[in-house]
Amino acid sequence: EVQLVESGGGLVQPGGSLRLSCVASGFSFGTTAMTWGRQAPGRTDIEWVSWIYSDGRLTDYADTVKGRFTTSRDNAKNTLYLQLNNVRTDDTGMYYCIRGLNVFGTRGQGTVVTVSS
Repeated sequence: EVQLVESGGGLVQPGGSLRLSCVASGFSFGTTAMTWGRQAPGRTDIEWVSWIYSDGRLTDYADTVKGRFTTSRDNAKNTLYLQLNNVRTDDTGMYYCIRGLNVFGTRGQGTVVTVSS
């Protein structure tokens, strides 16, 4: 069974930082591209944030987070990361770790990020 468990969310002030983690199991994590998505409060759609290839060498980011967020992975630990820097209030939302290269794959339960002063 595919399982993705996100953690690391919380309350952070504008301009602050957080690191999200996602531990994967039930599939070959080291050969699978992964995606981070987020869902803003009151919305039903999941916004694509970033993806990373299986070997970690290729990444891409939405324009809204480029230069502020960094995705990485440790295949030995079956773990995906998202470093959030210089966060803004519009970064608030539920963040999901998603299997594959888009937001439509299997995802975890999410972790909530709230950016507020």
